[in-house]
Amino acid sequence: MDWAEEEISEDSLKKERRDILRAYRDLLKPGKNPINEKDKSQIRRAFDVALEAHSGVRRKSGEPYIFHPIAVAKIAKEDIGVGTIGIVCALLHDVVEDTDITLSDIAELFDPRVATIIDGLTKISELFDSNTNLQAENFKKLILTLSEDVRVILIKLADRLHNMRTLGSMREDKSRKIASETLYLYAPLAHRLGLYNIKSEMEDLSLKYLEPEAYKDIKYKLQKSKAVRTRFLNRFILPIDRALVNASMDYQILGRTKSIFSIYQKMRKQGIPFEEVFDLLAVRIILNSEPKDEKADCWKTYSLVTDFYKPNPDRLRDWISTPKANGYESLHITVMSPTGKWVEVQIRSKRMDDIAENGYASHWKYKSKGAEHAVDAWIERIRETIENEDVHSEDYLSDFKLNLFEDEIITFTPKGDVVSLPINSTPVDFAFEIHSQVGKNCIGAKVNNKLVPLSHVLKSGAQVEIITSQKGRPNEDWLKFVVTAKAKSKIKDYVKNEKKKLAVVGRTILREKMRELGIKINNDNLYKVAYFYLLSSLDDLYYQTKNGKLDFDLLKKLKVEKGLIKNNFRKAKNSIITNIGGVADVQGFDEEHHVDYQLAECCNPIPGDKVFGFIGKNNIIKIHRTNCPKTVELQSSHHYRIIEAKWISNHSLAFMAGIKIKGIDRLGLVNEITNIISQSMNVNMRSINFESEDGIFDGEIRAYVTDANHLNNLMNKIQSTEGVHSVMRLDASN
Repeated sequence: MDWAEEEISEDSLKKERRDILRAYRDLLKPGKNPINEKDKSQIRRAFDVALEAHSGVRRKSGEPYIFHPIAVAKIAKEDIGVGTIGIVCALLHDVVEDTDITLSDIAELFDPRVATIIDGLTKISELFDSNTNLQAENFKKLILTLSEDVRVILIKLADRLHNMRTLGSMREDKSRKIASETLYLYAPLAHRLGLYNIKSEMEDLSLKYLEPEAYKDIKYKLQKSKAVRTRFLNRFILPIDRALVNASMDYQILGRTKSIFSIYQKMRKQGIPFEEVFDLLAVRIILNSEPKDEKADCWKTYSLVTDFYKPNPDRLRDWISTPKANGYESLHITVMSPTGKWVEVQIRSKRMDDIAENGYASHWKYKSKGAEHAVDAWIERIRETIENEDVHSEDYLSDFKLNLFEDEIITFTPKGDVVSLPINSTPVDFAFEIHSQVGKNCIGAKVNNKLVPLSHVLKSGAQVEIITSQKGRPNEDWLKFVVTAKAKSKIKDYVKNEKKKLAVVGRTILREKMRELGIKINNDNLYKVAYFYLLSSLDDLYYQTKNGKLDFDLLKKLKVEKGLIKNNFRKAKNSIITNIGGVADVQGFDEEHHVDYQLAECCNPIPGDKVFGFIGKNNIIKIHRTNCPKTVELQSSHHYRIIEAKWISNHSLAFMAGIKIKGIDRLGLVNEITNIISQSMNVNMRSINFESEDGIFDGEIRAYVTDANHLNNLMNKIQSTEGVHSVMRLDASN
């Protein structure tokens, strides 16, 4: 390095040091929670420790690493509302995991609570950011730490949000994994803790990396129509504003557009284009009311709003009388504007808005002596749900994910007690929510005094009576319809214990059969037999043996030398190239080794689609589209089973794809569309279904295409037909 280069480098370092100090001073600026001089000294000490610990370390983007903990601390302070200890922990959150500083060092230098929180954050990093399978013990540690100090999760959410904001410097496969993980776990967790702004930003950023084209398209259309929406909101708000002034209300009105992700979800679930999303806009009215007047003032405001705009009776949500499970309180109505647009109006008090914005972190401000916040009860339920030490670590994550439900219903016991449940819950879910023993002894149910099947889907407002018997026992079939974490966990636990009892008998039977065939009884042989029958565990092997479901004659096909099974059941976990004939070449295998794969029915991938492979149970590989409805779950909670996959061009074969068509019915339209498909585009149809009602038609076509370009050309040709309003590709979620 010559002198000039060294001089430039020194200038760059000086600028970086100035930028670091500027970022630190920005953190200390007065915000929602002003910082006193004593607190500033603690924060300064934490900053100095972090600066020294991360000295010389840079992020993928090339900037000094210290910018990350400062940014995390700022998010924790401004967006979440944590106090001084939370800010200190945010600055130090990576030092134990990434540097030579120990927890003992932290305990000596700072408040003991800081060391406890840092310990919890380190364990969470091992849990969520590991490249291997999730560890059950780490997950238990998460739950224990969460209940001891919720700031562990609050800081982790701030950490993840900043990582999402700087995800552009990552490799595409890494960014997709992190975005999937965020959408699957962190965004719902932020929702459960009432951090709606953080949840929305996480969802939007996840979409940006998982579905970049859809994200850009919606963002562009929102920007293009921004001026029109602003004028509309101003006109919409004006009469409400005047009415509230005349009623002598102390208030604030805010207008906003729904998030990009929520718009995308509506488009996908309803199978509609951007232009047909009817409730893009929302208005929030925040009332500065005394606690005793909050409810009355909210309903008074509701009355004033509906004096001007007609409400949609199916869209009234009263979360003031019955708050959500995460403590959220608000009155939501959707009203029709004079121009024919639906607008959601949220009415809440300043206290309610503070909790809605800052969630669990702000509830202490309003917590009366001895009162329990809804999230406290939720955390206790989680502990109860996953307290079983025998549950596999993947099941821990699945059960925890079930606790993060967003949509909920309100049900009632025969005595009128309120029971909050996730949407699509059944009487069995209700029974386990009342008490584990009630769930285990459940044999029937009445909903609104009428007998219903145990699989009956409950609706909000239902009054549920559970019929029990001492002889009643959980049924494995219940797992097909229950949706709550508690019900699933307790049923799995019971079924597993019952299987273990039967497996003891099956173990004896299998061992006797193996001895007859000259196969030694050892773990290696037993696992090879299990793999031979495509079973995932020895317990399953013994259980199926007891049930008489295994053909023992097949064991004679195994290669056995000196009592040892010599078959090499190799597991394919490397990247594959999907050969359109149904066999995949696996890197690292010789020419004689191939692995079978299947095209996933949930998304029907075709050549040309971006795809990935997923190694499922029994090592069967399924090929999914990267925008498959199941992608987020698979890439976040089972990422160690994901393998790369790409198509080899082959137009001699055809693949089935679904198309959904909407439009205005006219004479000869169906015939015109079928001619385009079968003659103009030379496509074979598997099925066609058109329904017409009052001049509007809905059509679904299943046809065989060679690749994604072929399908897109077909859809564009149909879209250009007179009367056709929209053409969309179908997947299992449509």
